[in-house]
Amino acid sequence: MRFLTLPLVFLYILRWAVAKPRILPSLLHEKRNHVPPGWSHSGRHHAMAVLPLRFALSQRNIHTIEHYINDVAHPASPNYGNHWTATQVAEKFTPSHDTIETVKTWLSDNGFGWDRIRVTNLQGWIELNATVQEAEKLLWAEYHVYKHASGKEHISCESYHIPPHVAPHIDFVTPTVHFDVIVSRSPEASHRKIGASGTPINTNMQGRSFNGPKTTGSNSETFNQLDDCDQLITPLCLRALYGLGYKPRATSNNSFAIAEFTPGAYVPSDLDNFGKAYAPDIVGKRPKLVSIDGGTVQAALTGFDYNGESNLDLQYGMALVTGAQNVTLYQLGDSIQHASDNNLLNAFDSSYCGFDGGDDPNIDGIYPDQAPGGYKGKEDCGTVKPANVISISYYYNEADLTPAYTARQCVEFAKLGLMGITVLFASGDNGVAGLINACLNPDGSQSANGRLFNPSFPGTCPYVTSVGATQVNVNSTVYQPESACEQLISSGFLYSGGGFSNHFSIPDYQKDAVQNYLKNYLTPGLPLSYNSTGSRAHPDLSANGAKYAISLQGNFTRVYGTSASTPVVGAILTLINDARLLAGKKPIGFINPAIYSPSFSDAFHDVTNGTNPGCGTLGFNAAKGWDPVTGLGTPNFPKLVEKWLALP
Repeated sequence: MRFLTLPLVFLYILRWAVAKPRILPSLLHEKRNHVPPGWSHSGRHHAMAVLPLRFALSQRNIHTIEHYINDVAHPASPNYGNHWTATQVAEKFTPSHDTIETVKTWLSDNGFGWDRIRVTNLQGWIELNATVQEAEKLLWAEYHVYKHASGKEHISCESYHIPPHVAPHIDFVTPTVHFDVIVSRSPEASHRKIGASGTPINTNMQGRSFNGPKTTGSNSETFNQLDDCDQLITPLCLRALYGLGYKPRATSNNSFAIAEFTPGAYVPSDLDNFGKAYAPDIVGKRPKLVSIDGGTVQAALTGFDYNGESNLDLQYGMALVTGAQNVTLYQLGDSIQHASDNNLLNAFDSSYCGFDGGDDPNIDGIYPDQAPGGYKGKEDCGTVKPANVISISYYYNEADLTPAYTARQCVEFAKLGLMGITVLFASGDNGVAGLINACLNPDGSQSANGRLFNPSFPGTCPYVTSVGATQVNVNSTVYQPESACEQLISSGFLYSGGGFSNHFSIPDYQKDAVQNYLKNYLTPGLPLSYNSTGSRAHPDLSANGAKYAISLQGNFTRVYGTSASTPVVGAILTLINDARLLAGKKPIGFINPAIYSPSFSDAFHDVTNGTNPGCGTLGFNAAKGWDPVTGLGTPNFPKLVEKWLALP
């Protein structure tokens, strides 16, 4: 099985066996080592039940994608900024004729008539409806039924096999080893009124764990903004911290988008209330709504669980780019089924799209949604032009997903980078642990008692920018160094997420920085609880993520987490794009090769204090230069503008 040069875990074992009537050996393609928490085995699936098999075809030239992206994103490259068009991307990576024919012939040789085999329009997938009996014979697998504590049923196998001559042509097959996963939004699920204790909130919205912000006060409390930034973060505090005095002027050519997932929705009156207090120029303004797969700014479900996160993202994203710059809202999925990052990627790239083109029904939203009240319209495939900067605060535990799934999605993010798009993801709020403080066990399962570090995804994809969180220390000012975010909140502790991937190897742009940390600053005596074999490390950079004031239902609430820091970084990069566009240059695109380069070494406020505990350890420590707690540090906007304006 072939996925870039990135994943470390794609070391598949040859299994030689004899199966009647075939005598060819098969290669173990994917294997699941455990049943996820909450699921229990119910029994074998009925032999004559029909499975919608979908074969993800390997794309051409994927093994060279890191070279291509460095060619347009590294500041030392003569082609810096020469981003590709969508047509160029499609032409370079579309599966080859040989791949399509090899897979079709294999299916035909195993008894499936040509009339049953369908290649999708853009040739990325092959579809085949097969009985369980046929699928088990084809894939050397056994399909079982599993039941969730909620009553939901799921069909899965523990492993499946592909012949050696076919394996290089298939990324993965669904449905097979994949299970439903919980997607979480940072920050941690907790909020409280200023000066009062709060109640932990962790509402599971049909498979998605929604984690929201906290309050920094009621409207009756007064704060002196800059004098009290250690207690309450406002847009003024952030402008002082990062040197944001820039007024955007190339706004008609620029774009900044924030993704939200229904039923999460912002409240217009709260946006105005926030604007009156902290950003008068956004009063009356609204984000440009781009509905994807039936996404709506619903108003039926209200309160912190449903409005807190979207309010946070849009209030700060819009305030920091000022009222002069329009902000786009990607609202994804209906209130019944919801959506995933893949649904967003479908809307950008039709070749990635659809159940007949890529989605896994166990993870992604499948549209049209046939459930009562579901979105019955056509799935959005290639209908949206991506914004220059996209901020996304949802994330998974990397261990929730198979390496095949993460690799294919990571390639899609790389394609966006080739086209000059900046994609930001929150690094997580549980330090070196995963969602709900779950850590890994040696067998790959997750539990509160695990001792192996549990990184988040998509932040560990080498082709996105992962954003950690910092804080203004108590009794300190915005003119003093920040520390890594270490906050006691009502649901427990909140720590900036960071660590090392178990799926992806380290990209070239990061090698020197990570090696410097491991050699000189790694905490003495830290147990070998992380992948130390040369893997992608995150976060890449950070911004303040503690004690944000947001308006919620007419009051003000204090919020925490990397979900706060991510749209702030998005706004800062949008302002940098404005400066470049005003100078007749192109957007900055995928920023990692640039920010890790020596020429950008003084463009961040280095954060050297703090840790990110979890899994029974103190985690990693912040240190001089890059570290797996705060990355390269927080943005120094004037320096970043200067350096990016100096590039072609």
